[in-house]
Amino acid sequence: MLKPSASIAAKKMVTELEAAGRTILDFTIGEPDLTTPPHIVEAAISAMRNGDTHYTASAGTPALREAVARKVVREKGLACKAENVVIGCGAKQLIYEAFATTVEAGVEVIVPAPYWVSYPDIVGLQGGCPVIVTAGAEDDFKLTPAALEAAITPATRWLVLNAPNNPTGAFYSREELTALAGVLRRYPHVWIMTDEIYENLFYEGERSPSIVEVAPDLAERSLLISGVSKAYAMTGWRVGYAVGPKPLIDAMTKLLSQSTTCPSSISQAAAVAALDGDQSCIDEATALYRKRRDRMVELLKQAPGLEVRAPSGAFYLYPCVAGLIGKTTPAGKVLKSDTDVALYLLEAANVAVVDGSAYGLSPYIRFSFATGMETIEQGCANVVTACEALFANETRQSATA
Repeated sequence: MLKPSASIAAKKMVTELEAAGRTILDFTIGEPDLTTPPHIVEAAISAMRNGDTHYTASAGTPALREAVARKVVREKGLACKAENVVIGCGAKQLIYEAFATTVEAGVEVIVPAPYWVSYPDIVGLQGGCPVIVTAGAEDDFKLTPAALEAAITPATRWLVLNAPNNPTGAFYSREELTALAGVLRRYPHVWIMTDEIYENLFYEGERSPSIVEVAPDLAERSLLISGVSKAYAMTGWRVGYAVGPKPLIDAMTKLLSQSTTCPSSISQAAAVAALDGDQSCIDEATALYRKRRDRMVELLKQAPGLEVRAPSGAFYLYPCVAGLIGKTTPAGKVLKSDTDVALYLLEAANVAVVDGSAYGLSPYIRFSFATGMETIEQGCANVVTACEALFANETRQSATA
């Protein structure tokens, strides 16, 4: 049975609790709290005033497809033409269309865990089988060549790589991608979907490269997914793009022509301004997120029972809560899972997070730091207090035993 997106469901619960009068410190949603930069907004206003308010081609406007191609050439050094680009109503839609075009019953898709919540369900909706491969903390939450090779079968159609990763912020070095490419070369029937929606948000060293940058020979069976939502604070504009071989792009475009027809012409004009315009907004946002990340890490490391590591990219922390499993709350409930921990923090600390089971790897919880510093300060303080209460309760129980 199809489940709602875990992060969207968590946000819905927060909204309902707030409507009921509770003040919730919300770390659930992967959405920048920043506003869209003014020059992008002005481009949309100009488009409306100039009458750019009609249907566009299903693959997107020529202007935006060309802007995406320029970005790929400029930032990744890859050959790319507008014919290799399709625009969708967000990156999620294009992931859906790619799987709808290529996945059917009996087809397998390798999904490293932890994963963004929608990959397995989208595969399942097409009748395919998501093959979950654990990429744990001991491997820095990254897929290893050995694990990849062990998961490939004759039925494998796709490997999904998401870097920087949601929920961990991990991304691959050139050396790590070269090693994965070495495996993939031995299996030419396996295509690679590289979800790079957080590509511009990185905090340590060089940005996360695409696998096709280090292995251009794989480009003819690779699909790059990205968009303007995260880096440019344009979540509500709903513009994503996919870059890949023309036959696949054409097939996805046919599906789009029978579903959404095309993305908003106004949003597409704004996206052109985002990709071709002043990029200092990304540097400013990255500096802000880095400051928030560092502060959240500093504060949550004070919480007993949490194991916290600083992410390299995106805007999430994914602390391990193994140290809290088995603890008894002051209300007498035993925490048996990361879901229990998330519910405890909501009840005891008015803090909303998403449990790691939603991302395929427990026992963890995900915090988003795409929120204001005041929320981070108060929310993390509440988490520390709630965790301390668990250990204090354990001490009291031991003393009276």
